[in-house]
Formats: sequence, C-alpha cells, structure tokens
Amino acid sequence: MLFSRPTTRKERRLKDMEKKASVVQVEIFGQTYSVRADGDPDYIKELAGFVDRKMREVSEYAPTVDSAKIAILAALNISDEFHQFRAKALEGDPGRFAIRANRLVEKLDEILRTSSRIPARAGNETLGTLRGA
Repeated sequence: MLFSRPTTRKERRLKDMEKKASVVQVEIFGQTYSVRADGDPDYIKELAGFVDRKMREVSEYAPTVDSAKIAILAALNISDEFHQFRAKALEGDPGRFAIRANRLVEKLDEILRTSSRIPARAGNETLGTLRGA
C-alpha cells in the first residue's frame, strides 16, 4: 500500500486479532470440520451455519444423497444470491429510489399548493417559492 492513514488503537487491536489464526470446530451437513481462520471464531461459525442451512435447503429438493453434489448445488445457489445482490448494489435498487422520489414529489406538490395561496413577491420568498422561477 502506497498511502495509509494513521490507525487508532482500536483498529490496531482488531488487526492483531485478525492476524491470529485459530482453529474452529464447525458442523456442516452432519460433518464436523476443523477450520483454521483469521478473525472472529463466532463469525466463522455463523458462516458455517449459513452454508449448512443452504445445503439442507438444497437437499430437500435434490434427488441425490451425495453430499458433494449437494455442496456444489448449494455453492451455486449462494453464488447466484451474491451476484444478484452485487448487481443490485452496483446499479442501485430502482424500487427504493422510485419510492423516495415519489415521496419528494408529493411533498413538493403540497408545498406548491400551499404557496400558491400566498402571493410571492420578488425578494420576499415564502415557503415553496423558488428564486428565479
């Protein structure tokens, strides 16, 4: 890294915790795994629980009992969810913006309706009037 900003004591402590690899026992789809990872063991367990739930969801609909195939199908489902989420984040969620835009238009309409009852004079703007409009 060419440039770095000064770090706080808390940030340095978090980095030190992240550097320390620990072994965490997790269970995924009935199998116990020892996972060596940097960071918070509870987070690793949370990830493992997520993978376990996805594999169990797939196993309800998959005609196979082969755990490797179920793991691949679960990975594909997780990957699909991730790519859809990333695409929405990159292009923005148009539904969210449309709702906000509609609220703003309604507020502007209300302001303009109330301001049309009050005569506006140059240099004496009232709520809802725009200078130069």
